Amino acid sequence: MAEAGECPSPRSEIATDRPDVTNSSLVVPDGSIQIENGVNTSGQSAAKSFDGSNSRLRFGVAPCLEVLVDVPSYIGRLAGPVDTGFTNITPAVKWQISGLPESANLSVVSGVGLPTGTPAISGSGHQPYLQVPWSYELGSGWGISGMFTSFFRPSDLANRQTSETTFVIERKVNEKVALFAEYVGDFPSRGASTALFNVGGGYLLNRTEQIDFHLAFGLNRNSPDYIVGVGYSYRWDNVLGAVAARH
Repeated sequence: MAEAGECPSPRSEIATDRPDVTNSSLVVPDGSIQIENGVNTSGQSAAKSFDGSNSRLRFGVAPCLEVLVDVPSYIGRLAGPVDTGFTNITPAVKWQISGLPESANLSVVSGVGLPTGTPAISGSGHQPYLQVPWSYELGSGWGISGMFTSFFRPSDLANRQTSETTFVIERKVNEKVALFAEYVGDFPSRGASTALFNVGGGYLLNRTEQIDFHLAFGLNRNSPDYIVGVGYSYRWDNVLGAVAARH
């Protein structure tokens, strides 16, 4: 794994932005391509839905710097009143701040949702966001992490901005298995807030492959009753440099 305060290299274990809502405070190694995928099913009262493939493409373009793209996911109806369609495509840039004190990692992400999705699902207009994920190693396999995100919707006169705060306690059980418990709160500038308690974990198939699962419960009546999801992620190392060298 990358040492705390350092940016990852191809020798580092894969670090994903899933299955918890809190994204990794680490970038993808320089020259690497990482693909993260997952599917969820959720329910709120009589409404039940599924969504996938929840794919995020991450490209290590320089030391401590990556470009990432959330590709459109499809939301489908299983039961009850559910809006169906696609989410936006959302590109972003992530910069990991190097040289921090030992045990700490911090990144800054800036992105924008492009108006390519179904309006009933994604809303209208461009939707920029600014995000700060962080982590701190406590020792003996324990760690804490969290993230603050500010989402902006200039075209939405009813709710132009939403803040999201997360906090995670995580435990690396052994070399292959890590578990987490997470709080997620969303606070719109107008309207009701939502809150989730999310638990799950990941299993390393090898240094560059991971499978994961999570189970979330709503903490107030505005939140989904439950969300259940599984995922698979893979990293290819030293790809971008090799492609550039051939050209």
